[in-house]
Amino acid sequence: MGALYDRMSRDLKLRNLSAGTHRQYLRCCKHFVRFHMKSPEVMGATECKEFLAHLQQTGMKVESLKLNVASLKFLYRVTLNRRAEADQLAWPKVPQKKVVALSGTEVERVLRAVRSLVPAVVLTAAYGAGLRISEACRLRVEDIDGKRNVIHVRQGKGQKDRYVMLPARLLVLLRKYWVAVKPRNGWLFPGRGDGHLTPSAVRLALNEAMAVCNLQKKVTAHVLRHSFATHLLEAGNDIRLIQVLLGHASVSTTAQYAQVSTAHVGRVISPLDLLGTKKGEVLG
Repeated sequence: MGALYDRMSRDLKLRNLSAGTHRQYLRCCKHFVRFHMKSPEVMGATECKEFLAHLQQTGMKVESLKLNVASLKFLYRVTLNRRAEADQLAWPKVPQKKVVALSGTEVERVLRAVRSLVPAVVLTAAYGAGLRISEACRLRVEDIDGKRNVIHVRQGKGQKDRYVMLPARLLVLLRKYWVAVKPRNGWLFPGRGDGHLTPSAVRLALNEAMAVCNLQKKVTAHVLRHSFATHLLEAGNDIRLIQVLLGHASVSTTAQYAQVSTAHVGRVISPLDLLGTKKGEVLG
């Protein structure tokens, strides 16, 4: 893409998009150029649709297809200033899958099965505070506020800061962890060199634990975050409070956890059970 690549990279930086999004958008557009062997400046919506149709025919997952649409929309709408071309690209319909959540007993089994200390503490923090695994890995020592019982999450999804609770059990675990590991360079969970532990290292440790855990459910690091939200909902917490803790921009994103929480649904009293009772008088 040459000069166009540099322009798009500049535009992505100006929008302050995350480093991951920056890399993914540029990679998708490079694949688009290689597919047609022409500059995007001499192509338009037709060539974009041909490329997306090719990706679909290769069996690309809907989430990845959506990423390619987003990158092409950014290229044409922002960098090339051709909004009409971008608007012709339709978003693929993403099937609504039921969110997987673990029971409390299953969460305990998973956390106990992680053998390596640092990934085990990271995953405990992810469940205990509802963190994304990348957010947990990036925690710094000063982000843990034991006096106010909060954790400062810096630059989460959408480059937003937020505060989440610091569970008492997690604080005790972190104090023991501190004595054992003595984190360096400011990172709570240091990795190789001067950086923090990578999410891929934590996922590897989790996969190894699941190989011996003998659970029927497919468990990923993000399932622990789903479980955190579901368990809060089942405990009777307001969904808007859960939205704030998770850092969701819209409550509709948080509402998907209501589909999982069968215990929460089971506590709702049907108006049928209110008919002819004192509480049922409000029904008229």
